[in-house]
Amino acid sequence: MKPTIIQAIFGTVLLSGLLAKRLFLKSIMGAAWRITDEGWRALTVRFALFFFLMGALNEVVWRTQSTDVWVNFKVFGLTGLIMGFILTQLPLLKRYAIEGRR
Repeated sequence: MKPTIIQAIFGTVLLSGLLAKRLFLKSIMGAAWRITDEGWRALTVRFALFFFLMGALNEVVWRTQSTDVWVNFKVFGLTGLIMGFILTQLPLLKRYAIEGRR
């Protein structure tokens, strides 16, 4: 259940930050991705929902599959899904990009 708990914590922290008018992803990734605050809010919601979905998916795999399948899913599947998710966010990053020099 450790991955599920970690994913739930990430999602909760991101959504709590939005409620507190804090953009935690911007604090962490702002140097790499230059986007507007509106873009950061949209990205934060998407990441939070993604983390909750990953936690639920981990629970389903853990409870319905063998330990070997679950370990492979945890190591390779979750990593691949995270990378795939980030790639699907590239249009959002482009749409809200701040042009110009740093």
